[in-house]
Amino acid sequence: MSVTNGAEPGEQFESVRFPSTGMTLAGQLYAPNNPSSTPLPAIVIGHQTTAVKEQSPAVYAQRLVEQGFIVLTFDAAYQGESEGEPHGLEDPFQRSEDFRNAVSYLTTREEVDPERIGVLGICGSGGYAPYAAQTDHRMKAVATVSAADVPSFFRNPDPEGFQQMVEQAGTLRTEEAAGFPATLVSALPEQNEIDDSTPQSIREFVDYYKTSRGRHPRATNKWVARSADLLDQFDPYADIDKIAPRPLLMIAGTEASTLHYSEDAVEGAGENAELFTIEGATHVDLYDRDEYVTPAVDKLTEFFDQHLGNA
Repeated sequence: MSVTNGAEPGEQFESVRFPSTGMTLAGQLYAPNNPSSTPLPAIVIGHQTTAVKEQSPAVYAQRLVEQGFIVLTFDAAYQGESEGEPHGLEDPFQRSEDFRNAVSYLTTREEVDPERIGVLGICGSGGYAPYAAQTDHRMKAVATVSAADVPSFFRNPDPEGFQQMVEQAGTLRTEEAAGFPATLVSALPEQNEIDDSTPQSIREFVDYYKTSRGRHPRATNKWVARSADLLDQFDPYADIDKIAPRPLLMIAGTEASTLHYSEDAVEGAGENAELFTIEGATHVDLYDRDEYVTPAVDKLTEFFDQHLGNA
């Protein structure tokens, strides 16, 4: 069973816009049904790589708003409905800035307590949110679900191929400067391209992004090839100990191919960090499958209640 994917008409969110490094980002602000006479704690949720706010962030937002939190989801710059050209650029530094600017936006909302803001990163955002939090102390509690180190994830299957993309990035920048369109790379094969040689981890991504389970028209699952030179400079967890003494929670499935990212990050973060594993879950199971999302949300609620003062 999958949780309803995305917000339907009548859901309790407000479409919002806010600035991020000269670009306007599109967001959805969820608020509890019962009005509060005092400002509430809030959580920023970031989406997966090549995804949009209407996918897994909406799943978690709909659950967490029911627990009394204000929740802001957003499309990163160059993604979804947000501004930024070329669309599909995967700029890890900008994506981290987007988290900072999402927090800035929440501080302007009178219904939000600016001293009680947390962040949650899913998949690729599970690298970008902790990276931003290392130096943005307004982020009082940091959590991830199925966190991934995007540069490492892209590099590891074919290190030589990725290095060639880094070397070619300058040429691609020159072509764009001359007026040619950005070169895009497909992150996933199509369903009819899957065969017995396709790794299981790729199969589960295809099952989510390329079927009615998780497909969204603005989630193209393509990225600009010259992103490689930006990704190659980025290490989301190198200074993760800087989050301390603020709390860090990383949630991952025991069967996730990306579990090692959370294990290594928590080990490097220090005593403020906790790894919470969900038995039997794969990386993508935690995007939307109710039997795995439910315990994840229960743990997130406990974590944010404790550290944002919502208990």
